[in-house]
Amino acid sequence: MQKQLISVLGNLLTSVAAGRRQGKIERRTVRVAPDEFGYQVYAPPISGEEKLPVIIFLHGIRERGSGGLVPTAGAAGTIAQHYLAQIPAIVLLPQCREGSYWSDPVMDAMVTNALAQTVEEFGADWRRVYLIGVSMGGYGVWHFAAAHPKKFAALVSICGGSSIRSGDRFDALARQVGATPARLFHGADDSVVPVSESRQIVKAIEANGGNVEYKEYENVGHNVWLNVLGEKDLLPWLLRQRLS
Repeated sequence: MQKQLISVLGNLLTSVAAGRRQGKIERRTVRVAPDEFGYQVYAPPISGEEKLPVIIFLHGIRERGSGGLVPTAGAAGTIAQHYLAQIPAIVLLPQCREGSYWSDPVMDAMVTNALAQTVEEFGADWRRVYLIGVSMGGYGVWHFAAAHPKKFAALVSICGGSSIRSGDRFDALARQVGATPARLFHGADDSVVPVSESRQIVKAIEANGGNVEYKEYENVGHNVWLNVLGEKDLLPWLLRQRLS
């Protein structure tokens, strides 16, 4: 499995970041009164005058903590170290605190404040801010996209679901997301997050005239992110999107 994963990562990175040396993952802090939160940011080698995009990666429930350091093991660590950390973009890696969810008001403020700090510090491109989330982070993608419409240039939800808990959870979400380009991935045999979550989000976005693509993997469970790592066109597609 490890050799297979390394091979998949190698093929994917070749299509996006050939010839680039790896940058640096650094720690930062952000305040949401009265608390202070740590987060990580990947700072790629910067050359030329082009403003770099920002990718916000929202981890799953097992990576929650209080240190502001996304663990080096599991899905979040693999993606952070071998995947996101080698693309031509600034990668923001917030950490959801224990017992909380991305949709909690304090977590929302923490992420949005960290994003504002990151854009200011690196002179990043506000028109190219992207959301990627896995599992609980996939729910987080839809929370932020709905709570902050027209702020993000594209969305990638991996085994996620609607963060709205009342009324028509999917239609309300789709109306808030609007025409923001979105790609969803889910394993058909997921026993943790029902595949119906992604299916109904897609159905609602399509019904509201949105811009969505969906891929469902047969005979795949909750670890669908391993399959998504092999999607060679995903990052090139993501980096092409921008707000008008």
